[in-house]
Amino acid sequence: MKTSELQGKDQAALTKELNDLLKAQFGLRMQIATQQLNNTSQLKKVRRDIARVKTVLNQKDAK
Repeated sequence: MKTSELQGKDQAALTKELNDLLKAQFGLRMQIATQQLNNTSQLKKVRRDIARVKTVLNQKDAK
Protein backbone atom coordinates (compact mmCIF):
# COMPACT_ATOMS: atom_id res chain seq x y z
CA MET A 1 0.00 0.00 0.00
CA LYS A 2 1.40 3.35 -1.01
CA THR A 3 0.84 6.71 0.62
CA SER A 4 -0.30 8.22 -2.66
CA GLU A 5 -3.11 5.66 -2.85
CA LEU A 6 -4.22 6.55 0.66
CA GLN A 7 -4.20 10.30 0.06
CA GLY A 8 -6.78 9.84 -2.71
CA LYS A 9 -9.30 8.30 -0.31
CA ASP A 10 -11.76 10.16 1.91
CA GLN A 11 -11.82 9.91 5.70
CA ALA A 12 -14.56 7.28 5.83
CA ALA A 13 -12.60 4.98 3.52
CA LEU A 14 -9.43 5.55 5.52
CA THR A 15 -11.21 4.75 8.78
CA LYS A 16 -12.56 1.53 7.27
CA GLU A 17 -9.09 0.65 6.00
CA LEU A 18 -7.65 1.29 9.46
CA ASN A 19 -10.23 -0.98 11.10
CA ASP A 20 -9.52 -3.73 8.57
CA LEU A 21 -5.78 -3.46 9.20
CA LEU A 22 -6.25 -3.55 12.97
CA LYS A 23 -8.33 -6.73 12.63
CA ALA A 24 -5.67 -8.24 10.39
CA GLN A 25 -2.99 -7.33 12.94
CA PHE A 26 -5.00 -8.99 15.71
CA GLY A 27 -5.38 -12.14 13.61
CA LEU A 28 -1.66 -12.25 12.90
CA ARG A 29 -0.84 -11.79 16.58
CA MET A 30 -3.11 -14.71 17.44
CA GLN A 31 -1.43 -16.85 14.78
CA ILE A 32 1.96 -16.02 16.27
CA ALA A 33 0.72 -16.93 19.75
CA THR A 34 -0.53 -20.31 18.54
CA GLN A 35 2.57 -20.77 16.35
CA GLN A 36 0.56 -21.06 13.13
CA LEU A 37 2.21 -18.12 11.35
CA ASN A 38 5.13 -19.06 9.12
CA ASN A 39 5.79 -15.68 7.51
CA THR A 40 6.35 -13.31 10.42
CA SER A 41 7.21 -10.42 8.10
CA GLN A 42 3.47 -9.99 7.46
CA LEU A 43 3.11 -8.49 10.92
CA LYS A 44 5.71 -5.83 10.14
CA LYS A 45 3.98 -4.93 6.86
CA VAL A 46 0.58 -4.59 8.53
CA ARG A 47 2.04 -2.48 11.34
CA ARG A 48 3.62 -0.11 8.83
CA ASP A 49 0.40 0.09 6.80
CA ILE A 50 -1.46 1.05 9.99
CA ALA A 51 1.08 3.80 10.60
CA ARG A 52 0.66 5.06 7.02
CA VAL A 53 -3.13 5.21 7.34
CA LYS A 54 -2.92 7.00 10.68
CA THR A 55 -0.45 9.50 9.23
CA VAL A 56 -2.71 10.31 6.28
CA LEU A 57 -5.72 10.62 8.61
CA ASN A 58 -3.82 13.07 10.80
CA GLN A 59 -2.73 15.08 7.75
CA LYS A 60 -6.34 15.32 6.58
CA ASP A 61 -7.48 16.41 10.05
CA ALA A 62 -4.87 19.16 10.09
CA LYS A 63 -6.20 20.68 6.87
